[in-house]
Amino acid sequence: MFLLTAHVVFATITGNNEDVADIVTEKLEDLGCQVTETEISQTDAAEFQQANICVVCAYTYDEGSLPDEGLDFYEDLQALDLHGKTFGVAGSGDTFYGEFYNTTVDHFEAAFKLTGAQQGATSVKINLEPDQAAIDELDDFASQLVAHAQAKR
Repeated sequence: MFLLTAHVVFATITGNNEDVADIVTEKLEDLGCQVTETEISQTDAAEFQQANICVVCAYTYDEGSLPDEGLDFYEDLQALDLHGKTFGVAGSGDTFYGEFYNTTVDHFEAAFKLTGAQQGATSVKINLEPDQAAIDELDDFASQLVAHAQAKR
């Protein structure tokens, strides 16, 4: 049987997006994937070339800004060729920011699409700390990613 590999990258200030990444990682592992989870400033975007499933969990700063520590990663990601890969994006934000709520999720989704990777699940936006409903949504997200990656095999 073919072992799926996944790489989950997160950026966090409050710890909420690390929680999001941990939830996704745990579900991917439960589904039989070999998972690497890393913090965005410690990760080279090219590492995604070694995984079947590529996931970013990042926060939105202030009025729609990408995390400063993730700017290089974001730029490098857009230049990659990730044809044949499955991607997903999730993030925790704060609805207080209104129109800027979790826009980093949208930016990373667009960046992945430039790489030729295929979106394996609808992006997930979590308000603040993941509650049980958010955990269920993230588990479903991870399950969809695995099903998508398996269907491509």
